[in-house]
Amino acid sequence: MTFTQTNDPDIQQAVQSFQSLEVDDQLALFYFIYKEMGHSITPAAPGASTAGTDIAEGLFNQIKEKSREEQLQFQRDLINNADNEYTRMYGSMSETTKLLLWYRLSQGMDSGEIIPMPSDYKISSQADELFNKIKGMEFQQQITLFRDYVGPMGTDAKPGADI
Repeated sequence: MTFTQTNDPDIQQAVQSFQSLEVDDQLALFYFIYKEMGHSITPAAPGASTAGTDIAEGLFNQIKEKSREEQLQFQRDLINNADNEYTRMYGSMSETTKLLLWYRLSQGMDSGEIIPMPSDYKISSQADELFNKIKGMEFQQQITLFRDYVGPMGTDAKPGADI
């Protein structure tokens, strides 16, 4: 799956800053982004298709059945581009469907279906600075940033894989 890489230097720099954070800071920052901006980044906003929604929901349902540690490991594996069945499923999705899955994961964290963010977790100063920068971006820039961030996550499907 290819992903959109913008030529906007502000977005490119923000994606690089995001990717340079520790894995758990990336997860926390993405969760805080959805908590703060999720009302504007709804599944319908980026133009989600019914098929994309069904795919994201299907993978979400598989992940929510796992243990708390396995749920967290799945998210870490996505960021680290680990190669396993679930990261290959994710890697075969469109960027919009990937955003839908992250949206569902954040909702699952709120509802208790997915391992929640520790209540005492504090993001790094670098993550907090990036968070404030993202909040100041225009909506379309935010969506482009998020697509460019989630696009390369996961692993490409192997030829002949059943996904």
